[in-house]
Amino acid sequence: MHYLLIYDVVPDYVERRAEFRAEHLALAWAAHDRGEFVMGGALADPVDMAVLLFKGESPAAAEAFAKSDPYVLNGLVTTWRVREWRTVAGSAAANPIRGTT
Repeated sequence: MHYLLIYDVVPDYVERRAEFRAEHLALAWAAHDRGEFVMGGALADPVDMAVLLFKGESPAAAEAFAKSDPYVLNGLVTTWRVREWRTVAGSAAANPIRGTT
């Protein structure tokens, strides 16, 4: 299954993240190396949210990531939430469904 970790970020997120970015990225790559984290990044124009994609049997990895993320711990993220994403199309879909012709 796929899970989206969705962050709402502070207005000056881009300016403030530099101090914590190396630690945040190390956390992300460690989760990737464990097979939990697929990809993530900030939304652009405006940079008001970030979305991180996780895979697993439950939302636990995404939740644990948020609880230990320096962006969250240092107030760059105002709120976060995890949503199950029922992917159905594409080579990486968790529940692939092909239409009939």
